[in-house]
Amino acid sequence: MSARRRLVIKIGSSSVTAADGTPDQALLVRLAGEINAALSEGWDVVVVSSGAVLAGWSVLGQGQERPSDLGTLQAVSAVGQHRLMAIWADAFARYGRTVGQVLLARLGEADREQYEHAQQTFAHLFSFGVVPIVNENDAVADDEIRFGDNDRLAALVAHLIGADRFVMLTDTPGLLTGDPRVDDDASLIEEVTEIDRSLELLAGGPGDGATGGMASKLTAARIATWSGIETFIADARQSDVLRLLDDPANGVGTRFRARASRLSAHKLWIAFALGATGQVTIDDGAKTALVTQGASLLAVGVQAISAGVSEGGAVEVLALDGQIVAKGIMRLSSEDFLQWKKESADPFDGVVIHRDDLVVFARADQSDS
Repeated sequence: MSARRRLVIKIGSSSVTAADGTPDQALLVRLAGEINAALSEGWDVVVVSSGAVLAGWSVLGQGQERPSDLGTLQAVSAVGQHRLMAIWADAFARYGRTVGQVLLARLGEADREQYEHAQQTFAHLFSFGVVPIVNENDAVADDEIRFGDNDRLAALVAHLIGADRFVMLTDTPGLLTGDPRVDDDASLIEEVTEIDRSLELLAGGPGDGATGGMASKLTAARIATWSGIETFIADARQSDVLRLLDDPANGVGTRFRARASRLSAHKLWIAFALGATGQVTIDDGAKTALVTQGASLLAVGVQAISAGVSEGGAVEVLALDGQIVAKGIMRLSSEDFLQWKKESADPFDGVVIHRDDLVVFARADQSDS
């Protein structure tokens, strides 16, 4: 018997919400049916569902404008989460499927034991034939509740379970060449081989209404594709969307090609979960060594470093032209480095960032640019 494949589906708030602001039960039933078909075809499926705040506010808001302060949003989410889960449970019950609620905090390496426990939980749920319904633990979360972090959370879940495919279902056909509200010629980008600066500029900032926007979806797509996972953005209201994504000839959604190599959990954490505390500027020789040779960053190649960076702090590594080449964890503080540079006349080949703690973003064909 062939091994089952794994699929993570993220469904945004705008997609699970009907025009009157209540959860769109008909849509969720239809998606449950499509997910049931995928389960029958050999996929283990995780659903990351936004919508708890909107579900709660449909009960508490009484036509008022949605609040923006964190404390109120957390309280509203506490009311809405169980309502959203009840709708999902009813939708899957129609197909004889059982769901399980999984509320996650941010997944990183700060608590490796928690990371491993989460992996075990998903594995056991799959073995029982249960469909995990995941959301961030909004009732105790911090500012991520306001910025659509479920896109990032879903990508990290895809990495966590070793997913083969990651699908973000939203209220647009996929990634477009422009904003269709103002650009009549905007068209679907059917395939992306590399998420570069031009695509990030095209995506812009967070969208209106729902917390997530195309920019956050591009970030999530980068996390997933760097984890070796094929990724899609598609329209949640496209009937039979999961099946149609199987064949590029259908022209449904935007497909992001997976990178050939999968980042380790440690490097994924450095690249996408760990906040940078400063910047290090390197010379052209160091850039070439990092990009083409997979080397560690040596002190001799460092041209400048931000003040206040501590040992163990994360930094962005910049080329002389300001391009972000890499991100990594410092092995010494900026104060120690600058003190050495001031006092020493000898070349210093000590390691500033070890290759095991370094994620290179620049491509080899950019090493001399």
